Amino acid sequence: MDLNKVMIIGRLTQDPEARTTPQGTAVTNFSVATNRVWKDQQGASQSATEYHNVVAWRRLAEICAQYLSKGRQIYVEGHLQTRNWEGQDGGKRYRTEIVADNMIMLGDNRGGGSNTQTQNKPQAQAAPAPQPVMAEAGRAVSDEEIRIEDIPF
Repeated sequence: MDLNKVMIIGRLTQDPEARTTPQGTAVTNFSVATNRVWKDQQGASQSATEYHNVVAWRRLAEICAQYLSKGRQIYVEGHLQTRNWEGQDGGKRYRTEIVADNMIMLGDNRGGGSNTQTQNKPQAQAAPAPQPVMAEAGRAVSDEEIRIEDIPF
């Protein structure tokens, strides 16, 4: 049995690039940066950043193009794919990318960047998904408190 599954959480390094294939299929490309922090043998903190090329197709491509912008933290789930082609100089070129199956917008949209896409849309479309507020001990707090009498079991 084989498995080709990728899950990353990171921030967009630039605004997504949306286009349509000649057959009319929506495709959106973007790059996500992930950071890794560790301590070396001397105990000094080290860090490294990886950049991941992501491609989304069809409806997910349309959603990514509409709601994502540079600096936005997202979760991407998909699989790895390596494409190859012949460059203008005749040399063989390769590109490994994540083909997104799922995307979840996380956190805020910090980091600057062009936010005109969401600012020019009606508020009902551009509103981010509600984020639960975390209380002490990691318990989510909602606007409505659940009463013990409301639990059906």
